[in-house]
Amino acid sequence: MGCAPSIHVSHSGVIYCRDSEESNSPHQTTTISQGTTTLHGLFVKTDAADSIPSVLAYQSRQPPPSAGPRRKERRESGGTSARSRTPHCCSVEAETQTSSSSAKASTTEIQVGPMRLTQYPIQVLLVFAKEDNQSNGFWWACDRAGYRCNLAWTPESALECFLDKHQEIIVIDHRNSKYFDAEDICRSIRAAEPSEHTVILAVVPRASADQEETSVLPLLDAGFDRQFMENSSVTACYNELVQIEHGEVRSQFKLRACNAVFTALDHCQEAVEITSEDHVIQYVNPAFERMMGYCKGELIGKELTELPKSDKNSADLLDNINTFIKTGKEWQGVYYARRKSGDSIQQHVKITPVVGQGGKIRHFVSLKRLHCTNENNKQFYKSHREEKYTGDNSQSESSSYKCKNRRKDSVDVKSITSQSSDAPSLQTRRYSSMARIHSMTIEAPITKVINIINAAQENSPITVAEALDRVLEILRTTELYSPQLGTKDEDPHTSDLVGGLMNDGLRRLSGNEYVFSKNMNLSHSHLPVPNTINDVPPCIAQLLDNEESWDFNIFELEAVTNKRPLVYLGLKVFARFGVSEFLNCSEATLRAWLQVIEANYHSSNSYHNSTHAADVLHATAFFLGKERVKGSLDHLDEVAALIAATIHDVDHPGRTNSFLCNAGSELAVLYNDTAVLESHHTALAFQLTTKDSKYNIFKNIDRNRYRTLRQAIIDMVLATEMTKHFEHVNKFVNSINKPMASEETSVHSEGSNTECTANIKNFPDNQTLIKRMMIKCADVANPCRPLELCIEWAGRISEEYFAQTDEEKRQGLPVVMPVFDRNTCSIPKSQISFIDYFITDMFDAWDAFAHLPVLMQHLANNYKHWKTLDDLKCKSLRLPSENNN
Repeated sequence: MGCAPSIHVSHSGVIYCRDSEESNSPHQTTTISQGTTTLHGLFVKTDAADSIPSVLAYQSRQPPPSAGPRRKERRESGGTSARSRTPHCCSVEAETQTSSSSAKASTTEIQVGPMRLTQYPIQVLLVFAKEDNQSNGFWWACDRAGYRCNLAWTPESALECFLDKHQEIIVIDHRNSKYFDAEDICRSIRAAEPSEHTVILAVVPRASADQEETSVLPLLDAGFDRQFMENSSVTACYNELVQIEHGEVRSQFKLRACNAVFTALDHCQEAVEITSEDHVIQYVNPAFERMMGYCKGELIGKELTELPKSDKNSADLLDNINTFIKTGKEWQGVYYARRKSGDSIQQHVKITPVVGQGGKIRHFVSLKRLHCTNENNKQFYKSHREEKYTGDNSQSESSSYKCKNRRKDSVDVKSITSQSSDAPSLQTRRYSSMARIHSMTIEAPITKVINIINAAQENSPITVAEALDRVLEILRTTELYSPQLGTKDEDPHTSDLVGGLMNDGLRRLSGNEYVFSKNMNLSHSHLPVPNTINDVPPCIAQLLDNEESWDFNIFELEAVTNKRPLVYLGLKVFARFGVSEFLNCSEATLRAWLQVIEANYHSSNSYHNSTHAADVLHATAFFLGKERVKGSLDHLDEVAALIAATIHDVDHPGRTNSFLCNAGSELAVLYNDTAVLESHHTALAFQLTTKDSKYNIFKNIDRNRYRTLRQAIIDMVLATEMTKHFEHVNKFVNSINKPMASEETSVHSEGSNTECTANIKNFPDNQTLIKRMMIKCADVANPCRPLELCIEWAGRISEEYFAQTDEEKRQGLPVVMPVFDRNTCSIPKSQISFIDYFITDMFDAWDAFAHLPVLMQHLANNYKHWKTLDDLKCKSLRLPSENNN
């Protein structure tokens, strides 16, 4: 009896458990009352009552029995085959199928305006504490209707099953509060985001003849949509479910399709405005906001008459427009509009009346795009290039529009080839380039830039045309963001440092393998971890009182926690930002997760250990506390940033990506020599997190939120890879710093930057850039720490690079950074190169956004310190006078 019992099903539809050691027992198919539970016509015999699943999924094609005797006959007669399997949301799922099927088609085609949608079979969740005639009635009604049905016995399993399958209809037993509170179950389901389009039905007891029928308002307040008077007739249950499907379910299904329409509108390059029949603004898309300079909140709910009008329109234009649209006709033409800034721009406008219920006009839809022949619009384009974001869709549209106009005049190839006989090779190259570009039907932004330059070349002097050809050569390279270094002899420190950090290291030697041991199953029971955030030793608590300060000494925390500072600092920081509340997980789960993550950092590394992770977490939390950062990010972004900082170097081997690629390591092969370590950190972190529910901090959040959070975490960790360092910094400067500087200038007189912060928050791509920049700065913030901490970090990273160089020489691998030889290296020179090449520009940009005077002062002082050491030709980390002290 030591082996686990297996589940078997007889031909009569009887499910029973068979122990592997007693497979031939004739008593296996005997149904007995003790230890046996009836599950909708199926008998399950188990050795323990608690082995009965809390959720049962069943899909049958057998016509439901009309009475008890017939059901018994079905159970005991053959003709049905069944099997057991394990679903996502329950421990056992029994599915019965027959060849004779009276069920309807598996999918339904539904028309919503011009959209044709496919609705898959309806999923129903029955929530009953125990089986009775009523649950049987709904079960067989689902079978008759061809619905996929699950039955949950407990509130917990009901919520878990719903979060997994997102059923369209939920039936909850509200007849008896002895077993569970039906209204509490309904509220918990309604609290989940997917329940917005779910219909929840309450089964209520039938009132006696002398009893007055109760009000449905309490049920509606709890989140129910309908009530069903107790009736175990399969036909009554079937009729109720089918009415719900053809009524509420199909209506909700159509409403869900509207999400796709609004997504299309949000990404549409044309400005879209929707108003009511009374000309009250109900919707504007992002392109409209960018064109007019308003935010949605400033427009929605206002009448068009409340907005300022341009005085450039003719007096009878508005009357002409109203005459058309009031009679249901579409109007289109050129119209002057006034932006929020007061500028007048000329638009091509199309206004379409939308007829609704009763044949009356219910809405007006306006499509607007800039009319490019207007001189003010040219000025608008010119200023907008500096004022708006680099990746702006409306800007792409405007550039494309102008570009097309130019191309109409310049498509004559003969004129291109005959302009200058002095440089035939140049003209030949220009011809082939133009021909390729004009043949493209889908233009990328870089193609548009090349197209504009080619158009500008046509009427330019030969010297300008040749210079523009050089520009085109540069633009066609793949490394557009990485600065070009001088020769290695000019600055070997910078060259080696940049090469080691930014190259993928594909100088591979055959026969050399470097594999480090994975630390996935490290025991962490020896770690001194507090039971709660308040239960910490006084010496640690005293240190943590200062954790919100930038000058917080992480090395002191490392010492008092025996090289395990991440758990303590993590508990304090996560509590401050409400991470447990956001994730809906207990403090114990969060503590266990921090413990597991810290256990998978290598304390043997001099630099990339849990102290570095704690330091990056501290810097991230500090940045999140800055007003501009806080105002630009949501709570989900904050939680993602803190988790990303915690895991960003987990299981780091103390070697660079270039080393792993050159050594042909297991990870380099796994990740195709691309972002090897960063990919490993994220993959392992999620693998560790979901491995055990005891430390799975994501187990209680819904699927959509988890996906968004996971994507944000992955994106931030991958941003710490140095090969795209300059791309991230340049995008941040062009998309955040420059537009914000322009907007701050315009709102300076008002003394508030709330509006420009709100504009940043309106663009998810900008929030992504901010999060990337934040973790990048947190990851390499050592030169911006107080001098004592800066010196310690410099020594630690140098020791790790020294160890790598030693191993490369020992194994005969290419030496990635020859300058980091422990016998010859000048640490001050390496720090100066690192600050000059990576740190200064990045922190200038970050300071311009987040306002960080303390960091910039430390950076200036530390740079001065390293320059002094370099001038004195010192290789040590401190001045001789400091060493004597």
